[in-house]
Amino acid sequence: MIELIQSQLLDPFRIGLIVALVFTMARTRAATGTILPLALGVVFVAVILPSTQGSGAASLTDAVLAGLVSNLIILGIVLALVVIFRRMRG
Repeated sequence: MIELIQSQLLDPFRIGLIVALVFTMARTRAATGTILPLALGVVFVAVILPSTQGSGAASLTDAVLAGLVSNLIILGIVLALVVIFRRMRG
């Protein structure tokens, strides 16, 4: 399970989807809010990637659970970078 999470943390497609999710959330915050779009996006990415790319030796359930963990870690890093960028920008 740890190996699966590590491989997902380094997946550039997953990282790009989470960055796009944060960017979209920031642009539509007034209409949709913050928490619900991020939560649904994290779940969507966690389910859609193993469903379409295959999960290898791991079961779909394990791949989705590992995806949720890795997506939340990536999301936390991206949100922290956004906060740092906004503070530096003024």
